[in-house]
Amino acid sequence: MALHATYLGANGWLLEFGALRVLVDPWLTGPLEFPPGAWFFRGELPQDRPAPLPVDLLVLTQGLPDHCHPASLALLPSTTPVVGSPAAVARARALGFSELTALAHGERHCHEQLQLTASAGAPVPQVENGYLFDHPEGRIYLEPHGFLDAALPEQPLDAVITPVVDLGLPVVGAFVKGQQVLPQLVQRFKPLAVLVSTTGGEVRFEGALNRLLWLKGSLEAAAAELPEGCRLIDSKAGERYRLEQRQPSTAGASAGGTNAGTAAG
Repeated sequence: MALHATYLGANGWLLEFGALRVLVDPWLTGPLEFPPGAWFFRGELPQDRPAPLPVDLLVLTQGLPDHCHPASLALLPSTTPVVGSPAAVARARALGFSELTALAHGERHCHEQLQLTASAGAPVPQVENGYLFDHPEGRIYLEPHGFLDAALPEQPLDAVITPVVDLGLPVVGAFVKGQQVLPQLVQRFKPLAVLVSTTGGEVRFEGALNRLLWLKGSLEAAAAELPEGCRLIDSKAGERYRLEQRQPSTAGASAGGTNAGTAAG
């Protein structure tokens, strides 16, 4: 048994905790558009990907279409258990998923031996979710916009999945804060690996909004922030990475249901 992470491009990941397969924020097929239409913002994948079936659990951080992509979620069986922010769960319900658990910040849900804790994530504009994954095969923190909940205590983790650059808009400022948050993540969690997320996968973007975006930071600058013993992984779409485990986890001791949160469906 082992801990693996496969990058699917953009915000998407397949996390494998031993035999347990967890799909996060998949965008696998078709274009991505934000209202009011393609002229405003449109994304195109370099190639479509099949759903990485079987999927034991679908985890959604946000209800926005780049995290809760309708055409991609339609590739999954509607019986797939879903855990997400309240906005994401509402989207999944509208798409026909039947086993739904909405988590507010600080709430936990257990699925088999995986304990999932929701943290405060990006304000887009409502504050969405980050997650701490705790399983006997490994411990991972993931938040796709580079936001870190001050309520999360210091604890050693095996890996952190985060952007490492800032993205923003004039007047609005940064809505992805990977460059800013990376030193805090490393100090708080002392991860063995940092996997670069959110901005990868060779996705092509166009539209009026895209032309206004600015970027700060780089992979080289991020590498310079990491202490000795912490591996920076420049995640490539389709690549499956085996992650080193720091220590046995205590997850699963309370497994058997939702510790807090709203089960729906």
